[in-house]
Amino acid sequence: MPLSSLARIENVPAPAQISREMGKRRVVVQLNVRGRDLGTFVREAQAAIKEKVPLKEGYYLTWGGQFESLQQASQRLTLVVPLALGLIFLLLFTTFGSLKQATLIFTGVPLAITGGVLALALRGMPFSITAAIGFIALSGVAVMNGVVMVSAINRLRAEGLKVAEAVRLGATERLRPVLMTALVAALGFIPMALNTGIGAEVQRPLATVVIGGILSATVLTLLVLPALYTLVERDA
Repeated sequence: MPLSSLARIENVPAPAQISREMGKRRVVVQLNVRGRDLGTFVREAQAAIKEKVPLKEGYYLTWGGQFESLQQASQRLTLVVPLALGLIFLLLFTTFGSLKQATLIFTGVPLAITGGVLALALRGMPFSITAAIGFIALSGVAVMNGVVMVSAINRLRAEGLKVAEAVRLGATERLRPVLMTALVAALGFIPMALNTGIGAEVQRPLATVVIGGILSATVLTLLVLPALYTLVERDA
């Protein structure tokens, strides 16, 4: 019996291999995203595919790779960020033994975060995981400068000075250390913020957040924090 009576032999294009996962066939489509945020790209791609690519029964899509890692990191950050801020506040309270002064120093965190958000907006960068890490680092720097300032004022008050005089002298004494800390951190991140090579999508958001936040936090430490201290701590 000739083979032609049973089958038709043709040369046609076909996949080099058939991949399976959990007993189901799988086709992987890979791509690299450059020049934009991965999360935003995936959301737009999902909307476009849902609108223009109807899936037959039994077909489904999953998004993996870096996007899957991004989702996992986002879930972890929802726990890590509050925990880090809580530990910072706890350390402030144990250091100064005063809820009032711990809260006073902790006010540096919101203004620092505001500066980081404005810096991202000015550069047209979306919020990302690396930017969130930058905000965590930024909170530590902002609190450190506040600790330096409040410690100096408390020391002068312990020496017998009135609140207003202690605030004025303490702010004057700590002007150079605070500025040096801010400049060293900000200038050190400038090469990362201007990077356009490999890894720039990771480095630029982090550096941008830190630089913008340090600038705004320095303003708080030098101007707003002494004023708040004067209002909160009054002479007996």
